[in-house]
Amino acid sequence: MTHCITESLQSPRHIIRRSASVAALSAALAAGLLQPAYAGHVTSPPVPLNLEVPSGNKAFLVGYAVGTQNYVCLPSGPGFAWVLFGPQATLFNDDEKQLITHFLSPNPDEGGTPRATWQHSRDTSAVWAIAAASSSDPAFVASGAIPWLRLETVGAQDGPTGGDKLSETTFIQRLNTAEGVMPASGCTQSTDVGKKALVPYTADYFFYKAADSD
Repeated sequence: MTHCITESLQSPRHIIRRSASVAALSAALAAGLLQPAYAGHVTSPPVPLNLEVPSGNKAFLVGYAVGTQNYVCLPSGPGFAWVLFGPQATLFNDDEKQLITHFLSPNPDEGGTPRATWQHSRDTSAVWAIAAASSSDPAFVASGAIPWLRLETVGAQDGPTGGDKLSETTFIQRLNTAEGVMPASGCTQSTDVGKKALVPYTADYFFYKAADSD
């Protein structure tokens, strides 16, 4: 069953950042079940072939995300449909401290086109990316979870003091997803238009950069 919070466009936007998933995260961290988020040598898990990152790139950072996939009910053809309007998530390190925020924002390298964004919480460097490949292969992806993704960078920006913890990113993988799927109901009539559904999800994000970079 998909769990979500719905709201109208006129009501304040409430984002779930810490829910039951955080308790699960804490327990998993304590048990050593999650790979910590850190810079340096990172080994990504096996993935479907279409999600493999091209040779010449190396994983340098991984973070565990807790947040929501956000949907809005809109007219669609003769009826109505839930449409994704962006994520809102926090990526944590092994100390359960905020490492990166994930959201939708204008990409300055594309004239302000809204793209999925990751911003480092320490030096505020940022990267924008688009999905290049996805997989719902049941051999990898849990039932009822949003797809795994390979994303390609389409923009990057150093922090105001020159920080570049994320700005050298070339690819991002979204793996080990749980939940986040759009609701199966609640968007069937004109009175539903504008309703939002904020669906909790978790995922691991692996960040890559050129193998010959520092």
